[in-house]
Amino acid sequence: MEKRILDLLNKAGIEEYRITFFTERTAELFFVKKQLDTRRIKDVAKYLVTVFRIEEKGGEKLKGAIDVMVLSSMSDDEIVKAFKDAYFAAQFALNPYYDAPKPVTAAPAFKTGRLAELAPEKAAGLMAEALFAADNAEGAFINSAEVFISKKTMRIVTSTGTDVSWTDAKASGEYVVQAKEPEDVEMYRQFAYTELETEELTRQVKEQLTFIHDRARAERILKSGNYDLILTGENTAEVLSFYLSRSSAYMIYPGYSRWAVGDDVQGEAAGEKMELTLRAKAPYSGEGIPMIDRKLLDKGELKLAHGGARFCGYLGLEPTGDYDSFSCDNAGSMSFEEMKKRPCLWAVTFSDFQMDAFSGHFGGEIRLAYLIDGEKAIPVTGGSVNGSLLEAQKDIVFSTDRFKSEHYSGPYAMMLRGVAVAGTDAE
Repeated sequence: MEKRILDLLNKAGIEEYRITFFTERTAELFFVKKQLDTRRIKDVAKYLVTVFRIEEKGGEKLKGAIDVMVLSSMSDDEIVKAFKDAYFAAQFALNPYYDAPKPVTAAPAFKTGRLAELAPEKAAGLMAEALFAADNAEGAFINSAEVFISKKTMRIVTSTGTDVSWTDAKASGEYVVQAKEPEDVEMYRQFAYTELETEELTRQVKEQLTFIHDRARAERILKSGNYDLILTGENTAEVLSFYLSRSSAYMIYPGYSRWAVGDDVQGEAAGEKMELTLRAKAPYSGEGIPMIDRKLLDKGELKLAHGGARFCGYLGLEPTGDYDSFSCDNAGSMSFEEMKKRPCLWAVTFSDFQMDAFSGHFGGEIRLAYLIDGEKAIPVTGGSVNGSLLEAQKDIVFSTDRFKSEHYSGPYAMMLRGVAVAGTDAE
C-alpha cells in the first residue's frame, strides 16, 4: 500500500507531501460492575497523506496543507482524485511559507518495557485486575469500567527525504465510581499511562472510591473568601500545563505570549522556583522531527520555545516537535500530610476544571473539596474556584509525594496561597 500511495502521489503531480502509515492492535474490555460484559480485539491500518501547496502572491511566498485519509478499499482513480482535490483546496488555506523539517532517516525505534512487550490481551487483563483490586471499599463501588490497550506502529515518509518508524504502546480507560448513601452520586474518571502502571492505577481507584464516599456526605457550607488552596493529581498537572502552553511557538509567534528564552517567567518567588522538563513520548513528532527530553524551566527561567516546523520556522528557531507531556522536577518541600496540617481548602474534583493559557486563570465548579482547619477535614460541595496562576506562582509549595500519568509526572500536590473561592453563600 505504501508504494501504491507514492506512485499515485506522483501521478497526481503532488511535489511536497507527508505520508503517515499507522497500524494499531487494541484490546478492549468493558465491565458492568466487576462483571466482564464485552471483549474486543481490533486491528486497524490507516494512511494519512498531507498534501502541501506552495504559491507566491503579491511577492509573498505562501504554503497550505490539507490532510487526506486513504483507505485500502479505494480505487486508484479515487485516490488520485482525493489528492488533486486536496491540492485544490490547499489554496484556500495558505499561510506564510515555512520550510519542511530537515530530512531524517533512521532504523526503526522499538518501544521497550512490559506494556510494549506483552500481548494487548494480557496487558488489558493485568490493568483490569489492578483497577478492581481497590474495589472493596465500604459504601462505594465501581459502577462500570472500560480498559483499553493499544500497540501501534508508525512510519513517516516525506517528499523531502524523511523515512522514520517506531512502535508505541498505551494503557488507558475510564470508570465510574458510585456511592448510594446518604446521597446517590457518581463520578467519572479517566486514566492513561505509557507503561504498565498497575500499582498507580490501584492507588488512583482507591483514592477515587474514598472521594465518592465523602462526596455522598459532603455539606454545602463553604463560605466565600480567599483560601490557601491545595490541588492534587490531574488538577496539579492541568495548572502546570500553563507553562507548556505559554512557551510554545504557537503562542509566542502571534503575540499571545510575550515570553522569550532567558525570561524569569515565574518572577520573584517566596516558594519553590519552577523546574520543568518537556518529555518525549515518542522518538519522532507527527512531522518526523526527532523528539528528545528538553529542559523547559530552570529555577523559573525559560530555557526554550518549542513547537513544530511552521511556528518555529516563523520565529527563526529549529523545530523541536510538538510536546504534550512534561515533568515537574521539583522535589517538594513538605509531604502532602504536612500540607493538610494547616487551615486550607483541598479541592479534589470539579465539574469542569480548566487552566486558561491566555489569561493565566484557573478554576471550576467544586464537586468535592475538603475544608481543613488544621485538625479535621470536612467534605464540602458547591461553590467555585477562580484563581490566577500569575499571582499565585510566587508562593507555590509542592509536595514530596509523587504522581504519574500519560502526560505528567511530578509532585502529587501543590499549594497556592490566597486563591479566590466563591462559596455556597454566593449561590
